[in-house]
Amino acid sequence: QVQLVESGGGLVQPGGSLRLSCAASGSDFDKNAIMWWRQTPGKEREVVSCISSRENRTYYSSSVKGRFTISRDNAKAMSYLKMDRLKPEDTANYYCSTVPGWVFRGCFTDYGNFASWGQGTQVTVSS
Repeated sequence: QVQLVESGGGLVQPGGSLRLSCAASGSDFDKNAIMWWRQTPGKEREVVSCISSRENRTYYSSSVKGRFTISRDNAKAMSYLKMDRLKPEDTANYYCSTVPGWVFRGCFTDYGNFASWGQGTQVTVSS
């Protein structure tokens, strides 16, 4: 089981930037796909971005494509979500999750019990 800790959230003005970090402990980080999700109260969580374990293939939801950049550093067991040109509608609690590479079949899928989760980090975009 992978343990995950997110950090980097905070309050930012519209148009600003933040970089979220996801620190992983446990084994085989490089064999896991990474998924970043967000959730606001009263709404279902949604996937915003993923990066695969093998080819580092990246995926983005239409709402963040062109503004967010996902990356990973396997040597440090870290994933990052760089968020630029932030909008008030990006306000949410952001989570990272990992999914074993052999399970991962693409982004925008709930992998249920195969996924490990962090506790989240709050991002608030407001003037």
